[in-house]
Amino acid sequence: MCVDSSISVSYPLGTTPACEKDAKALEFIEEMTNYCDNVQKNVLSEILAQNAGTEYLQQWKLDGATDRETFKARVPVVKYEDLLPYIQRIANGDRSPILSSHPISEFLTSSGTSAGERKLMPTIAAEMDRRQKLYSLLMPVMNLYVPGLDKGKGLYFLFIKAETKTPSGLVARPVLTSYYKSDQFKTRPFDPYNVYTSPNETILCVDAFQSMYSQMLCGLIYREEVLRCGAVFASGLVRAIKFLQLNWRQLAQDIETGYLSPKITDRTVRDCVSKILKPGRELARFIRKECCEGNWEGIITRIWPNTKYLDVIVTGAMAQYIPILDYYSGNLPKTCTMYASSECYFGLNLTPMVNPSEVCYTIMPNMGYFEFIPHDRSGNNDSVTELLDLADLEVGKEYELVITTYSGLCRYRVGDILQVKSFHNSAPQFKFIRRKNVLLSIDADKTDETELQTAVENASELLKEFNTKVVEYTSYGDTKTIPGHYVIYWELLVEDPVNGPSDNVLDQCCLAMEESLNSVYRQSRVADNSIGPLEIRVVKSGTFEELMDYAITRGASINQYKVPRCVSFTPIMELLDSRVVSVHFSPAPPHWTCERRF
Repeated sequence: MCVDSSISVSYPLGTTPACEKDAKALEFIEEMTNYCDNVQKNVLSEILAQNAGTEYLQQWKLDGATDRETFKARVPVVKYEDLLPYIQRIANGDRSPILSSHPISEFLTSSGTSAGERKLMPTIAAEMDRRQKLYSLLMPVMNLYVPGLDKGKGLYFLFIKAETKTPSGLVARPVLTSYYKSDQFKTRPFDPYNVYTSPNETILCVDAFQSMYSQMLCGLIYREEVLRCGAVFASGLVRAIKFLQLNWRQLAQDIETGYLSPKITDRTVRDCVSKILKPGRELARFIRKECCEGNWEGIITRIWPNTKYLDVIVTGAMAQYIPILDYYSGNLPKTCTMYASSECYFGLNLTPMVNPSEVCYTIMPNMGYFEFIPHDRSGNNDSVTELLDLADLEVGKEYELVITTYSGLCRYRVGDILQVKSFHNSAPQFKFIRRKNVLLSIDADKTDETELQTAVENASELLKEFNTKVVEYTSYGDTKTIPGHYVIYWELLVEDPVNGPSDNVLDQCCLAMEESLNSVYRQSRVADNSIGPLEIRVVKSGTFEELMDYAITRGASINQYKVPRCVSFTPIMELLDSRVVSVHFSPAPPHWTCERRF
């Protein structure tokens, strides 16, 4: 799509593009958002023309039509389970044009799950260039708000995760792992506005400890050049600071001697870091001085004094990490630059320095075809009414996102609930409200109410021989610990207190719950160490009656009251914690392997 040179671009007061390359990127954003509806019309036409010969589209008898009206009238809105038979055929080796006329290049594994396994999202090679285009727009926007980013480096903690292969030989892996392993990332041209402290080899190291250690070490070596710190999610940056707390002595030792710890055994990592690491007694002394007293308040700006902002996602479930990031950084600005998922990359934040509670994303209409289901806050969303187009939405209303992609997803319900806050030209700007049906989330995990109920039921089986039942339960994600972990409150009915379940049995209940949770949770526990052991807090008999009484005093109807399966309101948490009689933790990690069922 060519940039319309007649478009006039308005910049934030007193700012101009940092360079000619930035000016062209910003003009592109203006063109896309000025002609949002026309771009969407053309994108859908391109997708339908490209995939006209696929088995999926042919069954809906479009007969070559590429217009919106025919598409909406004949192609149904679907969920993952509707597409699963097609996806399984591709995974098992069927190379016919099932969803896409272009060959499926790999599967991107979603953090969402189906039947306990990560969802598989088929993608094509051309999608990588489309994602790269969106990445290329981020820094031109940021440069309008934070000048001088070409004068230093970014300390970003980036990691790859385990991947597997389907029976067809196609690789299945998270979207960011795919991107970091791509030529677009590994052989990216030098850009003075986007220089990382971490060499590619440290990011691409499969061992989580070695990757984190080497990235932290490089960040410390370049401490005075660091202008921004970040990770993909807020939880990742919190874990990085916790890692510094646990490993600063060895890191300082490496810097003082100029010799890399023998714990780093990956040869490519040792080679690249050894080129950077030189004996530095003054730097080692400084790190010991800052870390030895155990005061971690403001540690980011103390270690990296020129840091101007934190680049992390703090919207949705990640908002729970804002207080600890404020503590570590001395309230540095937190920018959320991009809105993306395994299914599709959507858009970017055009005002990245706003308060996290005000973050809005502008969906770029060239990334895919987007439709929206009006969302009823009362919860009556089972029936799908007429879907609206991107340019037809209303400020203040909430919508569920539906996408059609070049890779072959057609009218697919992503599950994200968005609220329109304003418009940029003709493109709506959205606040991310939540992922539909998600109850608990600490990192990349997403646990819904059904999964939690199943986990409680499975763990309850261990109580039967002690004539004990779980009367009621609720939960919350505790991010005060690092890493965060699930906390489950249980009220038990013990028919024979003398022969009730022991502490060891209740510990095993914690593990039984973890074994019942989905593969994303278990990977986070076992391989990524981004979630801590699950905790069960047993509360006194009658606690959940008190919880209902409290809700009624605040206006809840006694006839309609249901126990909340997840809580976060401070007075409720305080009530529950004041009634705790015993605390139990999972005694071991749950089972997890990178291999999956096909």
